[in-house]
This record gives sequence, structure tokens and C-alpha cells, in this order.
Amino acid sequence: MKGIITQSNYIPWKGFFDSLGAVDNFIVYDDMQYTKRDWRNRNLIKTPNGSKWLSVPVEVKGKYFQKIKDTKIADKSWNISHLNMIKQNYRKARCFSDVFPWLEELYVSCEYKYITEVNMHFIRGINSYLGNKPKIKFSSEFDLHEDKNQRLIDLCLSNNIYTYYSGPAAKSYMDLDLFHEANIKVEFWDYRNYKQYEQLYDPFEHGVSIIDLLLNEGDKSKEYFKFSK
Repeated sequence: MKGIITQSNYIPWKGFFDSLGAVDNFIVYDDMQYTKRDWRNRNLIKTPNGSKWLSVPVEVKGKYFQKIKDTKIADKSWNISHLNMIKQNYRKARCFSDVFPWLEELYVSCEYKYITEVNMHFIRGINSYLGNKPKIKFSSEFDLHEDKNQRLIDLCLSNNIYTYYSGPAAKSYMDLDLFHEANIKVEFWDYRNYKQYEQLYDPFEHGVSIIDLLLNEGDKSKEYFKFSK
């Protein structure tokens, strides 16, 4: 089977969901160390004044080595603030009237204590909208080796993943020989050359949250994917 092992992000970009639609298994790498100023708790949306961050406030003071799964939300009202920001900047998007009520329900119902729970709430909801159906498990459910490569191999073997897909940045640390010895084929996503779609506020930017694509293209969003149309 085909699989991905990656950390959860907040309302990820289109490439994340394009990848999920092309595999059988999605292993959420939730027992890794939380990193500040990263994609775990924030993402970008378009505005008339350029791309802006939507950041979920989390508790990090004095918690230098906490894992992603243990990272708590710091402010219960963040979801309404983000929803209002999206409404303000996307109300003129072509598919706003069709998509925003669904998105509003996702935000209003997002009442969780941990960032992983928040991220998975949106990932599951957006997967459902797109028709993505990967089987989801969490790395914290498994007893894993400390070595970075062996952890990935063990997760693959435990979930019958024999074609493992990874982002291009992983080439710098992965020992492909170890995967080959375990009979695991490794493929790297090529996120270049995505088609542009109708986007508010020039210039066009690919690396924003998938929320941008959904509000602009609605049920035609997957036409702009590469791997899982």
C-alpha cells in the first residue's frame, strides 16, 4: 500500500491534500518535538495587503521539548477570530457563498485543547469535502526506535506501507539504502508546476492554505491537483 508519514499542520496548503488523496495510509507524526514559528499552528491566507498569517495561539513558554501531541491551545476564542478574518478577506471570492457555510461550521465546532486535535479536525473535514479517504493513524500509537530513519521504516512496516511518499526536503536526511533493504520503495513528491486558479489579490501565490483554493474554486478544486484528481 501507499502511505505518507508527516506532521499535522493547521489548514494546510493544497499540496498536502493533493498528497493525501493519492495514498492509502496517512500516519500523523504527532510524537515529534513541537517547533515554534512553523506550520503546526499557522498558515497563510490572501488579503488586499499581501499574504497574512492565521496563527493558533499555543502554550510554549518554558516548554522547550514538548511534543506536538502535548501542545495545548492558549486561547479559546481563536477560532471565531480566524473565521472573521477569512470572511472579511474572501467574501468576494467566486465560491464564497457555497463554501463559507461549510467552513463556518468547521470553525464554530472546533473546540479542542490540543493543536493536534485542532489540526486533525480541519484535515478530516477538508478530506471529506474533497473525497480523500486515507486510513489515519498516529505515530504515538506505536513503540518506535529512536533513529530517525528506523522510525519511519517501522511505521511503514507496521502499516503495510511498501511505497512511502515523502516531501522533497527529506532527501537531505533519509538513508534510502535502509528503506531498500526493508523492501520499501521511496517516492518524493514534486510540487512544482501546479496550475494557477482564480485567486483574489495579485500576485498569484501557491503556498497559501487550501482554504484559498476552496473559496475560489469550490467543487472544482481538485481540478488543480496533480496527484489525486
